[in-house]
Amino acid sequence: MTDTGVRWVPVPPRRRRPRTLAVGGAVLAALLIVHVIAWRTTEMSFATLLDGADGMADFLSEAIPPDLSADVLLPSLEGALVTLWIGLLGTTLSIPFALLLALAAARGTAPGPVVYQAARGLLSFLRAVPDVVFALIFVTAVGLGPFPGVLALVFHNVGVMGKLWAETIEDADPGPPTALRSAGAGRLQVAAHALLPSLTPQLTGLLLYRFDVNVRSSLVLGLVGAGGIGFLINQSIQLFRFDEMLTHILVVLVLIVAVDRLSALVRRHLGSAA
Repeated sequence: MTDTGVRWVPVPPRRRRPRTLAVGGAVLAALLIVHVIAWRTTEMSFATLLDGADGMADFLSEAIPPDLSADVLLPSLEGALVTLWIGLLGTTLSIPFALLLALAAARGTAPGPVVYQAARGLLSFLRAVPDVVFALIFVTAVGLGPFPGVLALVFHNVGVMGKLWAETIEDADPGPPTALRSAGAGRLQVAAHALLPSLTPQLTGLLLYRFDVNVRSSLVLGLVGAGGIGFLINQSIQLFRFDEMLTHILVVLVLIVAVDRLSALVRRHLGSAA
């Protein structure tokens, strides 16, 4: 009994319904079955991994120490710069196309339902096709080198970044756009004077994130002939020069860390400015 005369009675915990437990058990059983099927289909075997330990030890003995001679290091640094330029151009050249499709794929700025669905479908297609597939197509069309890598990143990045930007535009504060519409402004005026200025930090942050991802992707594109340091890594593997391969990988590590630090620094600056 408290001072107010009110007696507090403990509430007994609610019992889980048998139906909820049955549904949970069915979901767990389904997940277990799916994982068993996946395990068998992918031929997962820890015994095979242990059997390959000797081969892995031989590989490491040939790769360590890395070859840091000028004949290997200088081309590796040049390849890393090419990889950086591929990621940079693949990001910046996709900006106008991604922005145009993002405005067409956002409900508040789309000219109409037909354009909205068409833009959504195009973004889904560009996003669904991996950049490696685009690289293989463009390598076949224009030949080996960094150019097909840039084209591959542009096409794929338009799909990914356009989708991210469209969702950001749809989640924007509806207050300023509504005020401009009530004053008689058109869709383009609303986007240029209300949406984009208020969303610049978010859109720029997503752009920097995609730049970071594209630099990493340009490394993989080099493995299929799209230039950059990935091409040097593939060449070293084919020639069984694993010490050179390790040198290229270490240069890639330095490049990725530098790009990641730079992107984080710019994002923090944008966040503090906002």
